[in-house]
Amino acid sequence: MANMEVPSKARGADAEQSRALLGAEHPVRVGETRLGPQFRYDLRAPRLEELDRFIVERPIRDWSLVRWKDVGKPVRVENYASGKRLWEEKHGDTMPVKTSWEMFNRSFHSWFVKDGPAAQRAAMRRMLKSVASLRADEIASVFQELQQVTLWNLAHRVTDTIWDPRGKRALFRGLDVKRPRILFLGAAEGYEAMQLYAMYPGGEAVMVDYDAFCRDHRFGDFPEDYPFLGYHPATGSARPWYRSEMKLTYMVEDIRKLPFGPEFDIVLSVGLLEHFPDEYKPECIDWHRKFLRPGGYAILTTPRLGWRTKLFYHVMADAMNYTYRELMTVEQMGLYLYENGFNILRHGWIKTHNGIVAQPR
Repeated sequence: MANMEVPSKARGADAEQSRALLGAEHPVRVGETRLGPQFRYDLRAPRLEELDRFIVERPIRDWSLVRWKDVGKPVRVENYASGKRLWEEKHGDTMPVKTSWEMFNRSFHSWFVKDGPAAQRAAMRRMLKSVASLRADEIASVFQELQQVTLWNLAHRVTDTIWDPRGKRALFRGLDVKRPRILFLGAAEGYEAMQLYAMYPGGEAVMVDYDAFCRDHRFGDFPEDYPFLGYHPATGSARPWYRSEMKLTYMVEDIRKLPFGPEFDIVLSVGLLEHFPDEYKPECIDWHRKFLRPGGYAILTTPRLGWRTKLFYHVMADAMNYTYRELMTVEQMGLYLYENGFNILRHGWIKTHNGIVAQPR
């Protein structure tokens, strides 16, 4: 097993001193937002009562009455990246799941580190040059690039629909935990575990992914100056938290081989359930149950079925679509959980994601 405890610059230091030190370097204060070249810094909505408008909650009142014939089945995304097609042509076989996840991570990370406005300007210059020279063979590929960088800049940087800090805080609020142990399954860059830590500080977050690239780059290169809006543990007042202030452990391991028992207060997954066909969903859901303490919370999100996500995975197919993927409604997502032994405490949708907080029955 390969794991890494992330060193904390602030560990052992006075919390107020570390807050002042990090805050002095940060470009946005509590209650404000600012655009950087790669992503949005967002510390808006510091009060819990402000978060209601960032989540649409409880479209289902009684899950025992929900039937598949009424809610339908998820929509499978079937337009795949050219890298996946080329690999399968070369090897004469279906790309293994782990390989597809590794290729996706490298591609996804390349987009996360882009300077959005600069990438847009460069793509536009190439587009104009191709049109002016009447190079028809280049126009289509350059136009595709321009579409992709424009949509990525809008979705991730301008509207912040991928990280969606206010929506995530609305989904995560109100849990009956203090200094919780958090387990993040399929953690990628670990964003949501860090947001939970900021909201419920003083515990520990263990992040797990079976691709070492996630630990070393998606998480390892996560910006140190990104603020997660949370709370001061002594006063309950709003304050930003930074990665270096948190107790974080990152493990490179197959979820099926984790050495843990039922010892976590929160088990979290983001964009995991939709990668499993129906015959494997019960196993995926059970991973959230087996590591929970009595009274613990399972939190899951999936991309929400709608025109925005359909457009995103169509335009970004060549960069994103390496793995089996479904788009689903929150009603479909909740029915999978309910039928597999969970009571649903909170459900709804935020910008482009479904979200559910549940406990085992």
